[in-house]
Amino acid sequence: MAKEYGLVGPAEFAIGSPLKPAGAGIATATKSKSAVAAEATTQVDPLVREELMKLVQRLFLTPGQTPPKAVMFAAIDAKTRCSRLCAITAELLAESVPGSVCLVEGNFRTPSLPGMFGVENHHGLANALRQEGPIRGFAKQVRRGRLWLLSSGSLDEDAVNLLNCDQMKERIAELRSEFDFLIFDVPPLSVYADAIVLGRMVDGALLVLEANETHRESALRIAETLRSARIPVLGAVLNSRTFPIPGTLYKRL
Repeated sequence: MAKEYGLVGPAEFAIGSPLKPAGAGIATATKSKSAVAAEATTQVDPLVREELMKLVQRLFLTPGQTPPKAVMFAAIDAKTRCSRLCAITAELLAESVPGSVCLVEGNFRTPSLPGMFGVENHHGLANALRQEGPIRGFAKQVRRGRLWLLSSGSLDEDAVNLLNCDQMKERIAELRSEFDFLIFDVPPLSVYADAIVLGRMVDGALLVLEANETHRESALRIAETLRSARIPVLGAVLNSRTFPIPGTLYKRL
């Protein structure tokens, strides 16, 4: 659980079974590539879905609290399945609120969100940072209309530098005015500094730790780095926990 790492926050959860890779368990021989990809975020273990729904409720839907509008999901390690967890959370939030949700791919290193939704990645955030036009024109509407995806877009070797430009701040401000909630997927914190740059433009970070992979010292060091950069740590998720959670403890999550 997140508290094992000393990462105290309002959203602390242990995901009780691992998130399967995109398309796992699907008979690809009888389905098109786009159909398989479109199912990638819907083939979720019911217990995982239940825990992520709790995260959505506690982070965004707690009565009497002003929820964060823009949240960054940031993995500690490269092996953590943060992108899919981020996508499922965005879907659940879109199903739970009357407003619109935009899932933003701030991961220019290893973009994967378009494949999860069966859409192309030729037009997205990187294009919006180079070109003029309304930000909504660079996003794609997915999943029943309330969920939008702003993928990374067309990338080149200099695309990462775009994340730290003045246009990025302007585009995020535009996203805030166009959508009710923003969820950002970013590269792993232990490998790249991209998330620190983006973190200063959002309302806070949710750290994603991987069971049996993330070391306590690394998690604490990165959490302190975020706080030093004045990026609020909203909580933490421990993904791929493979042993049972005691009932008394489960009720406290």
